Amino acid sequence: MQANQANVEYWFRLFYNCIRGACYGTADASQFSALLAHIWLWIVVVGYVLAVVALVAIIYILIRLFELRKREDEYYGTLLLAPDADGGGNQRWLHIEALASSTNSNDWRTAIIEADILLDDMLSRQGYSGESIGEKLKSVETADFNTLSDAWEAHKVRNQIAHEGSAFNLSDSLARRTLAHYEAVFREFELI
Repeated sequence: MQANQANVEYWFRLFYNCIRGACYGTADASQFSALLAHIWLWIVVVGYVLAVVALVAIIYILIRLFELRKREDEYYGTLLLAPDADGGGNQRWLHIEALASSTNSNDWRTAIIEADILLDDMLSRQGYSGESIGEKLKSVETADFNTLSDAWEAHKVRNQIAHEGSAFNLSDSLARRTLAHYEAVFREFELI
C-alpha cells in the first residue's frame, strides 16, 4: 500500500470504482449509476436552457444598444447653438465680421484664425475626430459636407498665416475670400 499512496492513478481508480458502486455494494451500483446519469441529464438540459436564455438576452441588449446609438446620433449629431439674447445671430461670427471690416491686416489675420477655431468647434460637435482640423477634414465624407472644398481653402490660408506670421502678405481681397469660404461652411451647417 505504501507504493500506491503516491500513485495518482490508483486514487482516481478508487474514486471511479466508488462511483460505479464498489463503495455501496453491487445491489445499489446500477441504481447509483442511474441516479448520476439522471442528474447529469438535468445538468445538461439546464445548461442548454441557460445558454439559450443568455443568447436571447445578448441579442436583445445589442438591439437596444443600436437603438440607443441611433437616438444619440440623431440628438448629438445636430449642432445646437445657444440662443442669443439680442437675436442677432452667432456672437462669435459677429465678432469675426467686425474684425474683418477693419482696415488693419492684423485684425484680418485674427478674424481668419477665429473663424478657423469656430470651424474646429463645429467639426468636433459634428462628431469628426482628429488632433487637428486637417485630420478632421480628411475624415469627412464629401456627401455629408457640400462645402468641404471651401473649408479646405480657408484652412490653407489660416495655416499660411499661422506658419508665416506677419511675413505672410494678406491682402484685403484674400481675407474677404477666405472669410467667405468660412461663411459658406457655417451657413451650410446653420451655424450663422
